[in-house]
Formats: sequence, C-alpha cells, structure tokens
Amino acid sequence: MPLTSPRLWIVATPLGNPGDLSPRAREILENADLILAEDTRRAAQLCRLCGIQGRRFLSFYDHNEAERQEEVLRLLREGRDLALISDAGTPLLADPGYRLVRACRKEGLPVSPVPGPSAPAAALSAAGIAPLPHTFLGFLPRDTAGREALLTAYAQVPGSLIFFERKDRLKESLATAARILGPRDLAVCRELTKTHEEFILNRLENSMDLPDELLGEITVIIGPPEVTERTPREEVESLLRAELARGGKARDVARRVQSAVRGWNGKELYALIPSARAISQ
Repeated sequence: MPLTSPRLWIVATPLGNPGDLSPRAREILENADLILAEDTRRAAQLCRLCGIQGRRFLSFYDHNEAERQEEVLRLLREGRDLALISDAGTPLLADPGYRLVRACRKEGLPVSPVPGPSAPAAALSAAGIAPLPHTFLGFLPRDTAGREALLTAYAQVPGSLIFFERKDRLKESLATAARILGPRDLAVCRELTKTHEEFILNRLENSMDLPDELLGEITVIIGPPEVTERTPREEVESLLRAELARGGKARDVARRVQSAVRGWNGKELYALIPSARAISQ
C-alpha cells in the first residue's frame, strides 16, 4: 500500500551491490504505478535482482526528457505514483530529471527524495582526501576546450573537485587537470561497491603513471589547491615576453608559461599577454 499521497519519488538505487537498496526504496518501487528509468532494461534487471516483480517502466533520459515531461506531469495530475531512478546512484546529480522536478514544483505537484547510494559521497567517504568543502562537476565535457574552460573556472576554488570520467578519456582529462590545477592529491575510484572495487591513490602531476586500461565506472577526486608561493608578476611577464618571442598562439603561450610558474592559472596568464606584448614591441 502507498506510503503517502501519490507523488513523484526520486529514488536512489545501488551503485553496483543490490544489497544497498534501502527497504524504503524497495517499498516505493514495489508500489509505484510507473518507474521512469534511463535504461528500462537495466531497471528491470535491478528489480529482478531485488525481487521486485511486475513493474511497469517508461524510458526517461537526456534525449527524450523534454517530450516525456508532459506525459509524466499528466500522470501525476491524475494521482499516479511515479518513481524516477537513474542507471545507478542518486538521480539528477549527473542525470536527467531536473527539468521535470522543476516543472512539478511550479505546478505544486509533490516531489519527495528517497535517499541512498551516491557515487560522489561513496568516493569521498573512503578516499582519504579532504571532503569539505567539495564541488561536484558531474561528467566533464567531451571536448578538450570544454574541459579546459571548466577546470580553469574552478582552479582557484578552495576544496576538492569530484567528477565522473570515461575510461578512454581519463588520462587525457587528468593531464589537462594537472596542467591547469597544479600539484594536488588524486584518487581514482573504480567500480564502487562492486566485486572489483578499487581506490587508486596518487598525485595529479603523476597521473600519467596510471594503468592504460581501467575498466568500469570511474569517479575522480582531486584534492584541494595546495599552498604555494605565487610567482611574482614581474617574473611572469618576463617569461611571457620570452615565450611570445618564440611565437605561437596566445593560448599556447599561456600554457607554456603556466608550466613554469606557481599560483597562476591559464586565464590569468592569458589576460597578461596584451601588456606583455606591448612592452616587448
């Protein structure tokens, strides 16, 4: 029987170990009229593993969220009980659903969380890297320019950075992070709660030493900025002038200088280039 009046339930599901499904989450899924899922096959498999039978599913993912929204809102208006789950962990943190929840709030339709497993929280709890403060970045952008822009924006933010990354982009992304963020602690957390769970602790500047093939789902934690003496501006401008003389695009010049200075991010160095160029002429 329903736990309360019909609503949209945001249900956290196991990262890998079915035993992590909470009794409350199980009850919600058993009683829901419909389960919204990124991958209905994976959702059905989870329900089978957990002994939840005869559930109805509706696909709800990035590319159909907009077209599904009105249908879901209609069902909620009719008094149906719906549960939203992601492929694993807590929905919305790096998955679709935000727009739907926002639309429900605007209409006064009830939405309730059913908390449970979360990959960022699980990784932080067992990695041994300072957990507070921290910033969760979700999945890094696929393109190099996008990753650079995002990491640069958070380069001076105090606290640890957490993000998800695909195994085939991991080393490239960590190399970009090392260049932009500088020396920091690093934890690569793989296959959380599963049989082959692994925490690889290293330094960001040594990330190229990681194995080439890391299988499974990966959560990355980069530790807080480390206190370093900032290279004096005069020295930075001198290096910029020398690199400008070597030639190349302004962005490339800033990258080369960043590897030779302390406490300056790429955006700051790029901003100094016009004055350095004017002095050298």
